[in-house]
Amino acid sequence: MQPTPARLGALKAALFVLCLVPLAQLGWLGWKGGLGATPIEFITRHLGTWTLNFLLVTLAVTPARHLSGWHWLMRLRRMLGLYAFFYALLHFLTYLWLDQFFDWSSIVKDIAKRPFITAGFTAFVMLIPLAATSNAAMVKRLGGRRWTQLHRAVYAVAIVGVVHYWWLVKKDITLPLLYAALLGTLLGFRALRLSRERQRQLAAYSRPR
Repeated sequence: MQPTPARLGALKAALFVLCLVPLAQLGWLGWKGGLGATPIEFITRHLGTWTLNFLLVTLAVTPARHLSGWHWLMRLRRMLGLYAFFYALLHFLTYLWLDQFFDWSSIVKDIAKRPFITAGFTAFVMLIPLAATSNAAMVKRLGGRRWTQLHRAVYAVAIVGVVHYWWLVKKDITLPLLYAALLGTLLGFRALRLSRERQRQLAAYSRPR
């Protein structure tokens, strides 16, 4: 099934708006006073959770394309990845501004001393070059092969992001465990697909000529 350019454009526009819903929800809760007793913590966790959500959805696009045969899904992946960076940036800025008030010495000590902060900062830094090279001009400049190799780092970003969440939660690890299981499934799918591709390449190479 291949949507027409007009339908694909409408789908992209709808997805763009839909991806802003978590931010709108946060604004609505703030307006209504529904951020709880610790609003800064609520905002930080809300944005961090949606960063992970968008990362996993971005990683799920390729398996969804292979399973469904809908190749047009790949046209949505860049937007989803950029939204993952957008929410990660807001998550990080919330920590810098609302939590630490741009106290740089305290921030540096926090990053160095608290493992979950270190992991979160590492994941954010790893996302920056991926977001910066997400446009078509950078694909052309880097070359398809180098660009693909660079953007495979998104799997490492997701792993570090899940570790960041796991270390943050001290008691109930149900949600971090769920994210880890989803990420493990996506990584398993990728490993299986790469294994099958290698087998096909070896089979093609070993054929008599």
